[in-house]
Amino acid sequence: MRTFDLTLLGIGAIIGTGIFVLTGKGALTAGPALSVSFLLAAVCCGFAGLCYAEFASMVPVSGSAYTYAYIAFGEIVAFMIGWDLVLEYALQAATVSAGWSGYFVNLLDGLGLHIPVQLTAAYGTTPGVTTYFNLPGFLIVLAITWILAMGINQTKRTNDAMVLIKLAVIILFIVCVVRFVKPSNWLPFSPYGWYSFKAGSTTPMGIIPAASIVFFSFIGFDAVSSSAEETINPNKTLPRGILISLGISTVLYIIMTLIMTGVMKYPQFAQFINAPVAGVILKTGMNWLAVIVNIGALLGMTTVMLVQLYGQSRICYSMSRDGLLPAFFGEVHHKYRTPFKGTWFFGILTAIAGGFININVLFELVNIGTLSAFIIVSAGIIWMRVKHPEAHRGFRAPGVPFTPLISIVFCFVLIAGLNWETWVRFVVWFAIGMAVYFLYAAPHSKLSLSERIAKQTPSNSEPSR
Repeated sequence: MRTFDLTLLGIGAIIGTGIFVLTGKGALTAGPALSVSFLLAAVCCGFAGLCYAEFASMVPVSGSAYTYAYIAFGEIVAFMIGWDLVLEYALQAATVSAGWSGYFVNLLDGLGLHIPVQLTAAYGTTPGVTTYFNLPGFLIVLAITWILAMGINQTKRTNDAMVLIKLAVIILFIVCVVRFVKPSNWLPFSPYGWYSFKAGSTTPMGIIPAASIVFFSFIGFDAVSSSAEETINPNKTLPRGILISLGISTVLYIIMTLIMTGVMKYPQFAQFINAPVAGVILKTGMNWLAVIVNIGALLGMTTVMLVQLYGQSRICYSMSRDGLLPAFFGEVHHKYRTPFKGTWFFGILTAIAGGFININVLFELVNIGTLSAFIIVSAGIIWMRVKHPEAHRGFRAPGVPFTPLISIVFCFVLIAGLNWETWVRFVVWFAIGMAVYFLYAAPHSKLSLSERIAKQTPSNSEPSR
């Protein structure tokens, strides 16, 4: 893959859930100042992205934050980050599959086709509606898993096509809807300030809590670095792909947020919490645009799931290669040159999770897991600059140590905006991971990654390029 492919891979992972789903919840939390929340989350990801880019240019092998933590801090920290990322990617893909199902059902309804309501969502997802299984979400995850298992060339072509169509749909929405903006709808711009609570509520409101929510929208750019071993000239193309995709996505998020809160007063998003873009289109009366945007939403969320499941399979491949997970996850198919079994294993588990489990309350767990990985990677840059200043760096993050320190501070600020229940769930998952490490990973660990990279020679056992 080249810079263009990596940029589209990053955009495919980022743009989707943020625009098409989370803008509703975010607008109710921060008001029109949601645009500031997106900017705050983007700044956090931007500083972390610089750290990811430097590591990617130093260690162009699969594994993303897992590999970087292994190089900087050793095996146990790396395992916990990898364990964290496995959960993050699976939960995000499963969560997005639920949103994808909603837009797909709406599209079919508009065409006069109907799926039994019991098969449109997991049990307990929609209050007052009896549902048992998210059939569309289950099937789309299996379809994406099949694409990933067939090989990187099919993945790249599929992702590139869907991202370009999605960007065209978003630009069409912006051009058509911007004339309906009423600046009066932006007042008050920040009704809840930076951080506050409504009377009688324990749910935080304001710009920072909204940033903690929409941070979910940016998760995915780090998955670009998971493709290092399938990238041409990764020392240069990986940093470019990470930073360009993050920049383009941020600009589109802010423009979309300002337009949406300018067309519709922020309290009205409560009526369209699961489909805020559709609510804005309804406000304008351009019903013809709704079908096109529904297609754009489906493509947007499809690319998010594709990149997350892709990154997850590569994390598991790297951990298996180091002996921290069973060899099953690292077996490369002789024809497709992909970690075939591992891809299908986690793809099926993710499809089942999205089909049967109400995971709406767990998306914050994805956020805290990713923020923790960002903190480790950022700290690793400082450590590597001190311990190994002579190491070759195709890209050097500017302003070290201040850049990674700012990244760490922003990550802790966003973590502070999450609910306390999220902390408890994260601690439980962390404890399970520690047990797995000491009972399986540590006894089965192979040669340290730093030695393996130094001795690594080309092999036909790597995933296909």
